[in-house]
Amino acid sequence: MVPIVVMGVAGCGKSTIGQALAVRLGVPYAEADDFHPPANVAKMHGGVPLTDEDRAPWLEAIARKIAEAGDGGLVVSCSALKRVYRDVLRGGNQQAFFVHLVLTPEVATARVSGRSGHFMPGTLVASQFAILEPLAPEESGVGIDATLPVDRIVEKVLARLVRTE
Repeated sequence: MVPIVVMGVAGCGKSTIGQALAVRLGVPYAEADDFHPPANVAKMHGGVPLTDEDRAPWLEAIARKIAEAGDGGLVVSCSALKRVYRDVLRGGNQQAFFVHLVLTPEVATARVSGRSGHFMPGTLVASQFAILEPLAPEESGVGIDATLPVDRIVEKVLARLVRTE
């Protein structure tokens, strides 16, 4: 089974969709936020956007997790906002399939501002949209409306996976 990376800006539902997909497929789930070093968490909590240099060891750790999964399958949530970030993740498995959860800046900001106990403040959502590079046509993946019900998103992903195998 190919690894699946659920990607998008903060507030798009990566964790919710990633967990639902993993349950449905019967494979492990990994939360990319758990791979951030403490310095990254402190920066984001302070409202400071991460740089590419900040993200490099985080992305490499996630790529290692993808590689460790092998053919056993894995769903991981990761913003993967730029193609170069996705290229690092593909270093763990060239067959990685990306699910881009698409939504507007207004919806993302409202969602992030409304959650408690998370280190990512709503003020950083705009910085994520500023660097977001949607999936290119040649990248293995699909863009899906993040405002759809969870079950509908999961069904759309599974239907697309069947067509790509």
